[in-house]
Amino acid sequence: MRPIILGVVGDSAAGKTTLTRGLVRILGEEQVTAVATDDYHRYDRKQRAERRITPLHPDCNYLDIMSQHLHLLRQGEPILKPVYVHSDGSFGPPVYVDPKPFTIVEGLLGYYDEDIRGCYDVRIYLAPPEDLRRRWKVRRDTSRRGYSTDEVLKDLDRREPDSAQFIRPQERYADVVVSFREGADGNAQSLDAELQLRDTLPHPDLSPVIGDGLRGITMNEHESEVVVNIAGDIEHDQAAEIEEMLWERLHFASHLRSERLGQFTIGNELQRSASLALVQLLILYHLVTAKAAIALGGEGPRADAEAADKAAAPS
Repeated sequence: MRPIILGVVGDSAAGKTTLTRGLVRILGEEQVTAVATDDYHRYDRKQRAERRITPLHPDCNYLDIMSQHLHLLRQGEPILKPVYVHSDGSFGPPVYVDPKPFTIVEGLLGYYDEDIRGCYDVRIYLAPPEDLRRRWKVRRDTSRRGYSTDEVLKDLDRREPDSAQFIRPQERYADVVVSFREGADGNAQSLDAELQLRDTLPHPDLSPVIGDGLRGITMNEHESEVVVNIAGDIEHDQAAEIEEMLWERLHFASHLRSERLGQFTIGNELQRSASLALVQLLILYHLVTAKAAIALGGEGPRADAEAADKAAAPS
């Protein structure tokens, strides 16, 4: 059976790794092939500076090789993946990657090319408010990548035209757009989450647990999407009720149940966010239902939905 492929795209420091790390923990590292699209940069950090090009520009990346590799993984074939080293902006030796039941692809330009977009079973786009993303990037790059605050801020300004032209437009190709936002208390543990659930995938019906909107989660339906808002300070019992409803729909994957959903670190301290846990669980729902659909002989929820749309279209 072919692997299930999840795409997670967003601008630098949008929270891609935080989101996917929890999914890898739940699925199990032995079950997941992780691919970072940064590994397909064409130039190292020094060469980019000389050419005055940012890693967000398509011309700075081997998109053709990325596409080839994702198609190979989808077919169950191994790849020899390049490696980009963020700590010093150089390239390491390539690594041999075997396909596993799930492949998680995260990065900047994962939906830029139509041929690449066709590889994914589930497409997520992360769109935090720009001021929050900039703060996250400053914190990450100064603590982990050796930059000063001034260097990060200058780099953000230098990248902005490419972000606007190449990164943010990819949002329109996502099945789910996730926007984490600071709540009224500004607590990093209690970020609000807004999810745009588009009709390109069949989503679980959350209406039974939403009620009158006073339970920490609200839902509004639009023409081709449902917008769900999860309060960062949602009560534990309410969050647990929603999680339980989703797990009931995943009864065939009950072995994946874990308390590790929603975990993240600030420095060396482990924290947990209920809104992050619910977002991760929704994505997990799509991954395991896609796997089940393919195991039963289908092409997956996306292909099945597209086939149904074509069948319903007037001739």
